[in-house]
Amino acid sequence: MSVNHEQIKEAVKLILTSIGENPEREGLIDTPARVARMYEEVFSGIEQDPKEYFDVVFSEEHEEVVLVKDIPFYSMCEHHLVPFFGVAHVAYIPRNGRVTGLSKLARAVEAVARRPQLQERITDTVADAIMEKLEPYGVFVMIEAEHMCMTMRGVKKPGSKTVTTAARGIYREDALLRNEILQLIRG
Repeated sequence: MSVNHEQIKEAVKLILTSIGENPEREGLIDTPARVARMYEEVFSGIEQDPKEYFDVVFSEEHEEVVLVKDIPFYSMCEHHLVPFFGVAHVAYIPRNGRVTGLSKLARAVEAVARRPQLQERITDTVADAIMEKLEPYGVFVMIEAEHMCMTMRGVKKPGSKTVTTAARGIYREDALLRNEILQLIRG
């Protein structure tokens, strides 16, 4: 990923000056460079395609639920550039023995989350990537997150969670299967 550290540092200095701070004071002097390095890390998913994690598949005669729960993630709200964070739950039912490594589900979530983002888009993008690459019977993705744009500003409601879901294939068609996966997620 090509991040222009110099532009970010200049922008951070401008923001600091604009809010009445002195970017040359001791506590802030290295802040522009730290922010540039942080942005490179937290936006490292911009050029990543989550589907790449599903290029390697394994043959396993398993056509029942595969669920990875409580995958922690951090992202940045594209409306305010403040963090939101939470957990993702990713489930799929393999078809024709096509399974992927469990860590690949978590890596796909991370790749999509590491860009200016909306929670709804993360949920849909992960579900669509799995459907396209693994061709399972169905995919269900649920994300629960706290948004700092609602916690530290605006309505100031700390602890409130936003839940989004994406159901594909038989999870979209069959309410009983959706309820089953929700029960497994909720534990």
